[in-house]
Amino acid sequence: MNIPYWREIYTTNINQADVCVLGIPFDGAASVGKGAALAPDVIRNCTKVLPPVNSAGTRFPEVRVYDEGDVEFSLDWGKFFEQVEHQALKLMESGKFCIFIGGDHSVTIPLAKAYAQYNAGRKIGFIHFDSHPDLCNEYEDSRWSHACPLKRVVDEQIAPRDLAQIGIRSYESEELDFYQAHPELLLIKAQDIFKNGYQEAIEQIIAHFKGYDAIYLTLDIDVLDPAYAPGTGTPEAGGLSSRELMELINQLMDRLPITAMDLVEISPSLDTVNQITSWAGAKIIYEVLAKFAL
Repeated sequence: MNIPYWREIYTTNINQADVCVLGIPFDGAASVGKGAALAPDVIRNCTKVLPPVNSAGTRFPEVRVYDEGDVEFSLDWGKFFEQVEHQALKLMESGKFCIFIGGDHSVTIPLAKAYAQYNAGRKIGFIHFDSHPDLCNEYEDSRWSHACPLKRVVDEQIAPRDLAQIGIRSYESEELDFYQAHPELLLIKAQDIFKNGYQEAIEQIIAHFKGYDAIYLTLDIDVLDPAYAPGTGTPEAGGLSSRELMELINQLMDRLPITAMDLVEISPSLDTVNQITSWAGAKIIYEVLAKFAL
């Protein structure tokens, strides 16, 4: 039986969609483990068997997902990022909630450009889930490394005050210097969530983004502890649980004007135990989709 992607909720008509999806199969900026380029198709395969129900039992059979497919790969890095920006902006202009599936975290660089362009004149913020700050100016001689996307964002699209980082637990020296210079950035370490609980983190994030018009959520799967997400290029011990992450995303989606997101750094080739990291990614996406139920 040929089951389409996004079982029961897929549409070929973008005008009928509640959510648009775009795959970005690129891992040329990963510094350690590769394989994130495979994630869009593997996550899509997970949706072939997942019914439209979230982990709380909320059914959303009426929600419709339009999948644009993947950005065509190019060996010309600059050309590829321009195409990502162009296709992402086109989807945003549909007015639908957009989910971008990477790929390594460098793909957030062109996605952030598209988001800022689409929301020109509005007060925008970025929520960043990750084990790493990704605030290096350069890494391995590249400003487009997956260690640099949030530095590019605060250099080009927003001020540090407009950024919240959650789950952080690994740092380069220059990133610690950046935090010291910019205490207005909201930093919630994995250690803080362990000590104070996820609800405290949620309230801090809500308060931080009071008055914002639109917020972009960028989610590196390695925010999860490797016990929950081993299939990622740079795993870091001491992270969040899947349940904690789902609760955070659920409440932030309910209480903040989040209008687009990306999910990055899932590496199926490193996910050797039943693709549990890809399944975690798919379940997180389904938590988001349930928000569009009538």
